[in-house]
Amino acid sequence: MSTYLSLHYHIIFSTKDREPWLAPAMRGKVHEYLGGVVIGLGGETHGVGGTGDHVHLLVSLKATHCLADFMRELKKASSSHIKEAYGLAGFGWQSGYCALTVSPSGRAAVHGYIANQEEHHRGKSYREEVEGFLKKAGIVYEARYLE
Repeated sequence: MSTYLSLHYHIIFSTKDREPWLAPAMRGKVHEYLGGVVIGLGGETHGVGGTGDHVHLLVSLKATHCLADFMRELKKASSSHIKEAYGLAGFGWQSGYCALTVSPSGRAAVHGYIANQEEHHRGKSYREEVEGFLKKAGIVYEARYLE
């Protein structure tokens, strides 16, 4: 028998110190670039969105992917691109990330959530958002890392 997988992740990470580096005029291009990096790393992109200080991705990975390696390469490539393409020498991503598995039946809801980031953040901070996801997933976390 062959191996069959359904490995979908909702990934969230922010800019260093949650600075709003991702201006509205560049945000779409940055999201597009992130999606291209995912494809270049052998994954599939199902949605990319975010605000000025963080991004969300819905991706599918292969069994051969190591999530930590994938994230290191995604952040490294996109950080270099943002610095060069937009002249933002001080830009960087935070050191960590949040990666949550998504069932096939939940992909549409996560995709819709990612597509409406601006609306979600009119009434909810990044910290409140991530804290909610962590609590719902039963993940123990240290609040100081959400500052």
